[in-house]
Amino acid sequence: MSGILYYVATPIGNLEDMTFRAVRILKDEVELIAAEDTRHSMILLNHYGIHKPLTSYHDHNKQQKAPYLISQLKEGKNLALITDAGTPGISDPGYHLLQMALKEGIKTVPIPGVSAVATALSVCGLPTDAFLFAGFIPRKTVARKKWLDGLKHLECTLVLYESPYRVKGLLEDIKEVLGNRDIVMARELTKKFEEFVRGPVEDILASLSKRTLKGEFTVLIRGNKESTSGVFQSDELPEFTDIPEDELEPGLIEDPDDNPPASD
Repeated sequence: MSGILYYVATPIGNLEDMTFRAVRILKDEVELIAAEDTRHSMILLNHYGIHKPLTSYHDHNKQQKAPYLISQLKEGKNLALITDAGTPGISDPGYHLLQMALKEGIKTVPIPGVSAVATALSVCGLPTDAFLFAGFIPRKTVARKKWLDGLKHLECTLVLYESPYRVKGLLEDIKEVLGNRDIVMARELTKKFEEFVRGPVEDILASLSKRTLKGEFTVLIRGNKESTSGVFQSDELPEFTDIPEDELEPGLIEDPDDNPPASD
């Protein structure tokens, strides 16, 4: 009889956000834990006294590692998949492993927890009755503009992830393609320097004109129903907190193409 594949959500920054159920599953129910970056995950596992064999599974080795994980499951071993931050299978290679498990008839169990999408939406101030989560959007300007153009008619709130190195370019493209819409930039969620900066995209761009941003961003964009609501309007430009370099915590959400994870 095959083992069980658990998709276990982990904190996105604050270790206190780990659930009791997640700790129990990792401690008592699995024989092997697959993680995006084993070095990063060891911090979490050691914090909770979880001592189980750990193996890497990430976007750069999924083709080779997934068959091995499936073989372990078919031998009857229970296995957990965790990511560097958040819920497995959301903007990460968890989808590839899941497809293989389902084809083999292997039982899969989600262990819910923190998600940057839900965390940002809950207090963003934009409509949340309907939204589209886009994950990481195209990196190149031409492709990004084309992608935005295909979504400009949608009335729901748009949610996406972006690197601090490309966020200014994204905002410029939003202004050009979507117009001066209200946006929310959620940075360093659940961490020491967590902040939400809200305003029309033109105002936020003006405040960023001479700044270098740090930290990972979840960006939320008002849908096409109304470009602005007036709620975010202000006589002053939005401001971002300066984060000291030595106090910047590990990335909340990392574009898998930016930093290849460590191997076993």
